[in-house]
Amino acid sequence: MQPSDVKARLESRIDDCEFHIQGEGCNFQVVAVGEAFAGLSPVKRQQLIYGALSEEIASGALHAVSIKTYTPAQWQDAPESAQS
Repeated sequence: MQPSDVKARLESRIDDCEFHIQGEGCNFQVVAVGEAFAGLSPVKRQQLIYGALSEEIASGALHAVSIKTYTPAQWQDAPESAQS
């Protein structure tokens, strides 16, 4: 898979979020920014992303996924936001 493939799948399955994807092969880093994460615990945020990628993880197309999630307000202060 390519980062663009992961991004397209997430965008089609989670509304109103911005995704920044890095990685190659079957190992990816996902940074997700959206109001969908407001009020959710860190575990629930991760479950939302893993749920959206469950088919790819089950098939082995994705093996390792690291996830960071932010609301838009949190993103403004996040170190990763300066890199994008």
